[in-house]
Amino acid sequence: MCGIVGIVANSSVNQAIYDALTVLQHRGQDAAGMMTCQDGRFFLRKSNGLVRDVFRTRHMQRLHGNMGIGHVRYPTAGSSSEAESQPFYVNSPYGIALAHNGNLTNAKELAEEVFNTDLRHINTTSDSEVLLNIFAHELGKQGLQLRPEDIFDAVRRVHRRCRGGYAAISMISGMGLVAFRDPHGIRPAVFGKRETEAGIEYMVASESVALDVLGFELERDIAPGEAVFIDLEGNIFTQQCADNPNPRPCIFEHVYLARPDSIMDGIHIHKSRMRMGQKLAEKIKRERPEHDIDVVIPIPDTSRTSALELALHLDVPFREGFIKNRYIGRTFIMPGQQERKKSVRQKLNAIDLEFEGRNVLLVDDSVVRGTTSKQIIQMARDAGAKNVYFASAAPAVRYPNVYGIDMPSADELIAHGRTDEEVAEQISADWMIYQDLEDLIACGKEGNPELEGFDCSVFNAEYVTGDIDQNYLDAIDAERNDSAKEGAKPKVDAVIDMHNDDTE
Repeated sequence: MCGIVGIVANSSVNQAIYDALTVLQHRGQDAAGMMTCQDGRFFLRKSNGLVRDVFRTRHMQRLHGNMGIGHVRYPTAGSSSEAESQPFYVNSPYGIALAHNGNLTNAKELAEEVFNTDLRHINTTSDSEVLLNIFAHELGKQGLQLRPEDIFDAVRRVHRRCRGGYAAISMISGMGLVAFRDPHGIRPAVFGKRETEAGIEYMVASESVALDVLGFELERDIAPGEAVFIDLEGNIFTQQCADNPNPRPCIFEHVYLARPDSIMDGIHIHKSRMRMGQKLAEKIKRERPEHDIDVVIPIPDTSRTSALELALHLDVPFREGFIKNRYIGRTFIMPGQQERKKSVRQKLNAIDLEFEGRNVLLVDDSVVRGTTSKQIIQMARDAGAKNVYFASAAPAVRYPNVYGIDMPSADELIAHGRTDEEVAEQISADWMIYQDLEDLIACGKEGNPELEGFDCSVFNAEYVTGDIDQNYLDAIDAERNDSAKEGAKPKVDAVIDMHNDDTE
């Protein structure tokens, strides 16, 4: 997952983009970047690190212009090269920059096409650079003067060539901002506006919370397959560009990735997670009516909403039992298993009095590798818990994600090839319970009944793009497994700061 933002305003946008990227920091902690445009010139700063570390005063002063895009990134295949941080840009045609969230499932074939047929050079292994060059090539067919219809025609051809999940924001020098979403809408994107004395300003972002913080009013989601063009005068144009749009947004966004104060595909994430807790409580009542749970304790932070509703519906006390060190990143983003194991103890500390002598139900949003879950269960026992039960607000994650989330190889997923009882044994829980997939889908649909379905591939191996076979899964397994990440040779890095020789 990554976070993207784009703004067309009536004054300098560098501070607004910085603030938006800070709000979207949860979507990527590996690298950050911003590109602005003034008088047809691009100004770029990008590097590895958190937003607050990448952008210093001297960098912000050089990011001129009333239009810009930004990106926060984490790598899905283990590469942390600064050369692959975003935004990317190409000089021809027009001067085009792009920030992208997602993954192209046919990126390898497209990269060959781009070189052999489009005669364009790809400088990194990033599929985002491939997407940029595909868009640039298609846009170049439209001629020197671009109308909104020309841009939409180019996006239409991008959809025909590209497969996978992608939400992208592109900036065309001297013309405006273009945002588009794949025909399934797997990765999220919204847009909004705010009125100022100088006129209307527009913003596009991965999540609505970024709009809220900056005072933009949410207009709506960008529809699956749709493109939005905002020119420099603040005029907005929209058009459906997919031949056969089939909305299937990623349901794992609701489970874990999105902030609870976001609205995504018309669904309030907070309320969706509340419903997950209610459904899970109903399942516990059905399957374990004689349970002896004394207290429900969430594993911070994403599970808190579901855990509170679960406790209320079970009529069991809810307690905060773990204190989180907020300066430690999400563990599933860590590049290797040893680093993940070390970080869990640094991230959480148990409050003994909430565990001592009690039968404790721990609630997490999901269980991926099980590394964190096992250590937390041991922490609960060390704090004096009599019995430790475990509940997941999501179904068992048994299959890798191919649309832009760093789910590991299948063999490293603890539930892959195991029953619920075997998973409980692996993580040393006295018993564990998963959300049913049908209930999880119902939690989302209740928020937006018009949605026909979701991408649930990490739970059921049904990949909505229809182009995923075992050969593809074997290939991403080779890229994503821990041994590959730990054994990868570092690439030559280059901090990018245009118009600045300082590479600190």
